Amino acid sequence: MLEIAKLYLFLFGVLTIAGGVMGFVKAGSRASLIAGGVSGVLLLVAGYLVGAGNLLAGLILGLVLSLALAGQFAPKFLRTRKVMPAGMMAVLGIVGIVFTVLGLLQSR
Repeated sequence: MLEIAKLYLFLFGVLTIAGGVMGFVKAGSRASLIAGGVSGVLLLVAGYLVGAGNLLAGLILGLVLSLALAGQFAPKFLRTRKVMPAGMMAVLGIVGIVFTVLGLLQSR
């Protein structure tokens, strides 16, 4: 499960950065670019930490970011019903929560 969590955090990070860039390109949103860039880089760091053996720090960082992103985008998706970007980011955040919690349980 730890390997899956690590790979997922890397994938989630890349997709989050890409989403921030897309938000900037399509809507001119600097906030999307900055938030997506910072969140994405932190998710990449979380994946790196898990892979480097610092499991607790990486999984907790991944969990906090997944909770924050799911908490931001799930209500927005429920309000707007727009799959992109709110629905996709809500699902990615929820899956991130599941993988990081399972990784934390396995690492004990």
